[in-house]
Amino acid sequence: MGLSRQYGHAISEGPTPADAAGAPALPCPSGWSALAFSDELRPGAVLTRPLAGQDVVLYRLRSGEVRAIHPYCPHLGAHLGLAKVDGNDLVCPFHSFAFGPDGTCVRTGYGTTPPRSSLSQLPVHEVNGAVFVWRHHDGRDPDWSIPEWHEIGHRPARHAAWELAGHVQEVIENSVDLGHFATLHGWAKAEVSGPVVYEEATFHVSMRAHESAPVLGSFVVDVEVDGYGLGCLHADMYMSRIGLRMCTMVMPTAIAPNRMQFRQQNRIAFDEPARLPAPLARAASRTAARMLDGAVFRSSCEFTAADFPIWNHKQYRQPPGLAAGDGPIGPFRRWARRFYPPQGKDEVPLPDQGERSVEAEVP
Repeated sequence: MGLSRQYGHAISEGPTPADAAGAPALPCPSGWSALAFSDELRPGAVLTRPLAGQDVVLYRLRSGEVRAIHPYCPHLGAHLGLAKVDGNDLVCPFHSFAFGPDGTCVRTGYGTTPPRSSLSQLPVHEVNGAVFVWRHHDGRDPDWSIPEWHEIGHRPARHAAWELAGHVQEVIENSVDLGHFATLHGWAKAEVSGPVVYEEATFHVSMRAHESAPVLGSFVVDVEVDGYGLGCLHADMYMSRIGLRMCTMVMPTAIAPNRMQFRQQNRIAFDEPARLPAPLARAASRTAARMLDGAVFRSSCEFTAADFPIWNHKQYRQPPGLAAGDGPIGPFRRWARRFYPPQGKDEVPLPDQGERSVEAEVP
């Protein structure tokens, strides 16, 4: 597959069968997409990241706020990924034109009157340790947001990122693909605890997984999943048998047709043992988290990485040949349709076109 086995930033090393197939892919969906983790953007840092076939330049002002812009200077077109931050101004590397926090040109490199030109800014939202940028196919402003979630435990979040072939919808769709949890991930059983709840730009699903492991034997994992568009999942997992809680963010970003970057962030915490006095219980919980944090993160990444060869080589099939036991994939695809532009004649079918209903998949 060409993906690094290290749990950090990795890039696939060449074309895959999915790339070579040349099959029509879904367009890049509208909404919020994660382009960086917050700790990648220190004050004064400038990053260039791909989004839907174009570069986006991110930079953090010295005062702490993040800006996202289209990459080319309005003066003579230099790429601003090469720019520097001077105080709260972004300074172009070509002629030293400087642009203030609101994007307007505040000075030139010659000391002359600055032109009435501005950077082309993009909506940016920093939340939960990640930097999200808004893109919509018809240019509309954000009409929904990603909320700030609770933070569990006392350890800093761990995160990783990869690049591979595939479409971001496949990642988010996995959360309702019950069948693959057993066949690919080895869960003894996965079941939806109630109806999947769809709102305008979000969905929620409660799941229960049945696991087994050496020493522990069989145990249950309760999972609460919240999806925000086709670019972000937040999952709370609780293993009462061992008192482990894990909060995971999954953030796929469409960077080109049938290619994505995939970011994951985890936090863990352990329950405080009820049989111990409060100070000892708190110390025991923190010690367990400190000792097992790395191992739990590696296990979480390995769980996620089992999907990588599938996404990296597959085609998106629409309509799908669904079967009983798949999980509520059909309703999910009908909800996902809202994040794409209207379908034109002779284009690849979108998720609500030609859907075959399988009643047994709906809990």
